[in-house]
Amino acid sequence: QVRLVESGGGSVQAGESLRLSCVVFGYTSSNYCMGWFRQAPGKEREGVAGIYTDSTTTYYSDSVKGRFTISRDSLRRTLYLQMNSLKPEDTAMYYCAATFGTACSKSLALIRSSEYSSWGQGTQVTVSS
Repeated sequence: QVRLVESGGGSVQAGESLRLSCVVFGYTSSNYCMGWFRQAPGKEREGVAGIYTDSTTTYYSDSVKGRFTISRDSLRRTLYLQMNSLKPEDTAMYYCAATFGTACSKSLALIRSSEYSSWGQGTQVTVSS
């Protein structure tokens, strides 16, 4: 059974950085797309970043472009989200997601939740001003 486990969340001041990690358990192939999403209290889940199976094609929401970087280490089956210049509005629960063994869309669809079939439990990020 596939599991996604996030870590790296925490509480920081505005302008600081965090790196989130997401480890994939139960799937050994590198044929999958992954993404990061976030949800703040009272708001809908928002797509933040997505990465294609080639591990080099990436997509970002306008709200994080230039500040966040998504990457993956296929050998370690780990997805990362480097978050720089954090703002209070980045405060949310962050989730990683994956879709395995299927033809992912090499497009902005990778930051839409409908693209993904597996989800982690989330890690909280809190940014204070």
